[in-house]
Amino acid sequence: MKYNYLFSILLFFTLSASAQHYSKMNVVVDAENKMLHIKQSLTYNNTSNDTLAEIIINDWNHAFSSKKSALANHFSDEFSRSFHLAKEKDRGYTSILAISDVNKKNMQWERLDKHIDVIKILLNSPILPCKKEIIIIEYSVKIPNEKFTKYGFDKDGNLILKHWYLSPSQYKNKQFIQQSNENLDDIPNALTDFEIEIETPSHLKLSSNLDEENQLLSDDKNYYSLKASNKQEAVLYLQKKNTFNNYKNEHIEVSCGIDDAKVNETKKAELIDKITRFTAEKLGKSFTHKILISQEDYQRQPFYGLNQLPGFLSPFSDDFMFELKFLKTYLNNYLKENLQLNPRNEAWIYDGIQVFLMMNYIEKYYPNSKMTGNLADLKLLKSYHFINLPFNQQYNYLHMLMARKNLDQALNEPKNKLIKFNEQIANKYKAGLSLNYLDNFLGNQIVNSSIKEFMLLNQYSSSNARQFETILEKNAPQKIDWFFKTMVESRDLIDFKFGKVTKTKDSISFKIINKTNTNVPISLYQLKNNTIVNKVWIHNVSTDSTFSIPRLGADKIVLNYNNEVPEYNLRNNWKSFNGFFFNNRPFKLNFFKDLEEPHYNQIFYVPEVEFNAYDGIALGLRINNRSMLNKPFTFSVSPMLSTNTGTIVGKFNAMVEDNIREKGKLYNIRYIVAGSRFHYAPNAFYTNFVPIVQFRFRDENLRKNKSELIQLRQVYINREKSAFTLDSSTENYNIFNAKYSNFQSEGTKHFYFSNDFQLASSFGKIATEIHYRKLFENNRQISLRWFFGAFMYRSTNSDFFSFGLDRPNDYMFDYNLLGRSEATGIYSQQYVYAEGGFKSKLQDRFANQWMSTINATFNIWNWIQVYGDVGMMKNKYSNPKFVYDSGLHLNLVPDYFELFLPVYSSNGFELNSNNYGEKIRFVVTLSPKTLVSLFTRKWF
Repeated sequence: MKYNYLFSILLFFTLSASAQHYSKMNVVVDAENKMLHIKQSLTYNNTSNDTLAEIIINDWNHAFSSKKSALANHFSDEFSRSFHLAKEKDRGYTSILAISDVNKKNMQWERLDKHIDVIKILLNSPILPCKKEIIIIEYSVKIPNEKFTKYGFDKDGNLILKHWYLSPSQYKNKQFIQQSNENLDDIPNALTDFEIEIETPSHLKLSSNLDEENQLLSDDKNYYSLKASNKQEAVLYLQKKNTFNNYKNEHIEVSCGIDDAKVNETKKAELIDKITRFTAEKLGKSFTHKILISQEDYQRQPFYGLNQLPGFLSPFSDDFMFELKFLKTYLNNYLKENLQLNPRNEAWIYDGIQVFLMMNYIEKYYPNSKMTGNLADLKLLKSYHFINLPFNQQYNYLHMLMARKNLDQALNEPKNKLIKFNEQIANKYKAGLSLNYLDNFLGNQIVNSSIKEFMLLNQYSSSNARQFETILEKNAPQKIDWFFKTMVESRDLIDFKFGKVTKTKDSISFKIINKTNTNVPISLYQLKNNTIVNKVWIHNVSTDSTFSIPRLGADKIVLNYNNEVPEYNLRNNWKSFNGFFFNNRPFKLNFFKDLEEPHYNQIFYVPEVEFNAYDGIALGLRINNRSMLNKPFTFSVSPMLSTNTGTIVGKFNAMVEDNIREKGKLYNIRYIVAGSRFHYAPNAFYTNFVPIVQFRFRDENLRKNKSELIQLRQVYINREKSAFTLDSSTENYNIFNAKYSNFQSEGTKHFYFSNDFQLASSFGKIATEIHYRKLFENNRQISLRWFFGAFMYRSTNSDFFSFGLDRPNDYMFDYNLLGRSEATGIYSQQYVYAEGGFKSKLQDRFANQWMSTINATFNIWNWIQVYGDVGMMKNKYSNPKFVYDSGLHLNLVPDYFELFLPVYSSNGFELNSNNYGEKIRFVVTLSPKTLVSLFTRKWF
């Protein structure tokens, strides 16, 4: 260890002899037009062993200039349309006036084809190793609106400047890092010394992460001189009212702007001093002596959980809330200031150290704190597992949330390839949990000391993940290659369970089954009266293995008792020696939902409400085993009372889910049995029973939100006799249905394709549907849909199984129709975007041979659209018929609440109708699950 410290110190003096890049800037702020006018002298220092004929400069502000940039695509992937719909005045760009050398000779430059916010400068003469070149750049910067990334100009006239100037990119492995701005706060800047002269309007006060050397304030202008050494980025805040306060001790100076008026300044100073001293103890002395911590930094990466509730609902004290906010943000900014990694491809190191130290901090200062804060004191909630969960266990559950959905991604996956939930939450937590796992396994503070050694080495030279691995392996007393192969470089799961267990008075013999064949160590605990009497780590259980240990009076053995190992399933980790059925878990009944509790079979109950025209409001209770984490087997039973009829109705489903972890497009197979019993007409029940198999496919790039589905099902229907069943073939029937669908969606475009095949005793039919929606750069949106359906054979005279022009008959009960048998009245006006897709009700509403339609909509202002439908339909013994309709579409919440106002159709001018109100069609979604998906799709 001493050798490494000595090596680092020598390296420091070596690098000090050849300074970093040097950027001298004169900046004039035009606050009214949100512009910066900059003259920059960049001294590029070639510290590599290569001769450079060109250099790469980051111009991430220019990412806001185009709707086709990587930044725009990233927003679209997360279903955010605010950037695409933004006005020109809210966008940013960089206008370069001239680039020249010190002799004022112009240099050639270009923006890279795939990276419009990255500039390549062709040097007039190559820069030799250990030589420097001065580059003069004159340019203007238009600052974007802060609503996109929280950095830029705000509605109050403040300017928050990040990624605002031209900066040299890191040079590693004989090449420059070329990465675009994708709102990930991971700009790969090289270390630079700064000297900035900035002129601002007098009403703006400046705060920054640089040292303020001088300031001159006047009635109309303010002049500031800023200086700093070895910074990766210069961040400036120009505010009408300064929100930053400075705090300083012997370790660091902190300029903090986290907004928390409920905590007094004395307490803030105490907490900041506490956290900065803790960080210095764990990571060593900071390479930079000043760090800026802003409210925007925290808001971009808040501490997700219960502490995001409104203040009056928060389960934590104001002081603890501020402490969490500052701790998380300070560690994040501290690591970025002191580590010279590729922040996109090696983000797991930043994330892992940050979360690992947060866990250490809680263990040191708040070892008895709960994830739910003071809610844990409420006796009413004591029976819930999540209420009693230790604070640090929340990281494991939020990581496992994605693993159970089969949406987890490897830690070394580049940040721009991660879906939003993984990038901001799950992968961060898994990285910290993995380091905590390694720390528990190695003991003796080996991980802590290795991180500190890596920090010291990294401060003086650009480093990488391989060096971190080398330091850990050097300091570990045993092989830890499993850590990098399994925890970092793969998405392999860890899941151990007990096999056969035998005991004597003095010994225990047990078999450990490795369900995933992942060769990692697992902890084994022996308990007596729920007190730990022994703990050992068991190695090399790559296959099922048998072990014998002294009993030590234990009455129970448990794998991973304290959850040090981020294990997939904890429900099979314990064996009790008491009782005959010593592994039987008792049942536990809870209202609504809870986190998975390994030692119980959990059953949940929650009120259930359904509505249709015939049952009225159906009230009941949904009984299920669905905890907050996905399970391989789930069931739900919902008996309900129909208020209209006084009879029992309801529904049920059971599902076995098989997640495919191997590489390939097939990622999930579902085996489902579902059924329901409701009224489909006055005093007439329907009962359906549907066994289903689904094969689900996806693209390897999860951000594409592209999926495919093959679904096979047999639909059994029994309908009671009523005036609505015109012949016997529509009372009881069963249909085999095979369907293939291909779906890809994002904020600015949507594509859907499906093929449907149905086979029954009285008919056979096929159908194809293609749906395309596009939001253009001029903010106009077009939606096109084509449907074609045809009967292969048909032996029924009823139109019940025919193709519906304006609404399907829904004989397989797939749609949530409020009044499925209604021909008139408000319930008949409910619209379903299926089959023909027409909005007007025409004279011929069904086709019993074939139907082909095209549906189109085009927006004229925001959510107001015009629609038009055209089609051909063919009935037996009649010629094909051409039909059409058109009107206004009020697309208030797409797919959830919409109105269609017919104007002109095959019926003629619809507005002339005396009963026009009955011609209006509507889309309404009452399902809470469907509505919630509207808000969660940006995360998954």
